[in-house]
Amino acid sequence: MTLYELNHLVSKVIESEMPSEYWVEAELSECRESRGHCYMELIQKDERTATPIAKASAKCWANKWMLIRPGFERTTGQRLHAGMKVLLKVYAQFHEAYGFSWIVTDIDPTYTLGDMARKRQEIIRQLKEEGVFDLQKELQLPLFCQRIAVISSETAAGYGDFCNQLADNPYGFQFQTRLFPAIMQGEGVEQSIIAALERIFSFHIPQNFDAVVIIRGGGATSDMSGFDTLALAENVANFPLPIITGIGHDRDESILDMVSHIRVKTPTAAAALLIDHLKTVLDAINDAQEQIVRLAQQKLTSHKSRLSTFAEILPRLFTNVKTRQEARLDSLNSRMTTAIRQSIVTHQSLINAMEVKMPILLDRRLMAEQHRLQLIEEKTKNLDPALLLKRGYSITLHNGKAVHSPQQLQSGDEIETRLANGTLRSVVTFSPPE
Repeated sequence: MTLYELNHLVSKVIESEMPSEYWVEAELSECRESRGHCYMELIQKDERTATPIAKASAKCWANKWMLIRPGFERTTGQRLHAGMKVLLKVYAQFHEAYGFSWIVTDIDPTYTLGDMARKRQEIIRQLKEEGVFDLQKELQLPLFCQRIAVISSETAAGYGDFCNQLADNPYGFQFQTRLFPAIMQGEGVEQSIIAALERIFSFHIPQNFDAVVIIRGGGATSDMSGFDTLALAENVANFPLPIITGIGHDRDESILDMVSHIRVKTPTAAAALLIDHLKTVLDAINDAQEQIVRLAQQKLTSHKSRLSTFAEILPRLFTNVKTRQEARLDSLNSRMTTAIRQSIVTHQSLINAMEVKMPILLDRRLMAEQHRLQLIEEKTKNLDPALLLKRGYSITLHNGKAVHSPQQLQSGDEIETRLANGTLRSVVTFSPPE
């Protein structure tokens, strides 16, 4: 038997023994399209060890695939991709040249939708257990949120719409944007956006950026799966700047949207949010300015009213004070006049008394001084040198000064000796020592 005959026999056995179609649960390990056909690799893993325990190839021919794909993507919001669990309707086929394969005739999107929902709920549960699910909600947009880091595809129309709307805002607000390019659809979404966040973080974000905007300009709903991953959600939730997402459609909310600071529908809605935020701040500033002006005017009016009241009251108060002070001065004047008069009378009495006492006191003082002079005169007479001379004493003078010691004189000095009845002049000579 030739190989072809053997394979043909196997084909006939399979066709006769397995003529029915079967619904089978499997995970896609690979999925690709070629010439309108869809080629899949199916796998089943052990629930505990995740070790593959079964593998098979499957094909969906173009005539079926063009009918199955739109309904599946419309229901699930995603394209078929590796890692997705599916429920396929298949029949067995063994081709003499290409071997065995399962031929797909239908795919139940509700099964995949349930598995996707389960995975989403598992990711959400894990984020909440880690305590990061609401971290972005605790942040606040800066009052003047104008320096924006943008994560988007460089060629996306949505990015251009976002920048144009910011630049052409009706209030003339100035925004500074910087693009950090990333893949926004397909298999590389998760790692590309994470890498963009890391580049933004390396720019010393508090000094350079106020917020991050992740936007996707259009794109199929089926490309949303890249935004429902645990790693991307953890990176966004833990990012220190507020993150605004504009990647979805009206009925789609990704896990990335859930953990972001604010979620909007489109890039233009993200731009409108930033513009409205600044407008709110401007309105608050204007309201505060008006309130300050109003309060200042109220204060001025109040102070003017008080000044007017004081202007009316002060003359009356001044008159009252003046009257009181004048009365007080009159009273003080009267008291001072009385006191001065009393003082004059008192001192006049003292003067009169002193006028009576003065002659007596003067006489007493004169008598005392005369007696004192007589005593001094007697003492002076007793000390008169003439009396001493009359008693036989003499006074020796040298240059008009009395000589008390031989040391005051030198040999040859002329000295004068005064006696009671005359004067002697002599020259000093010293005898040699014995």
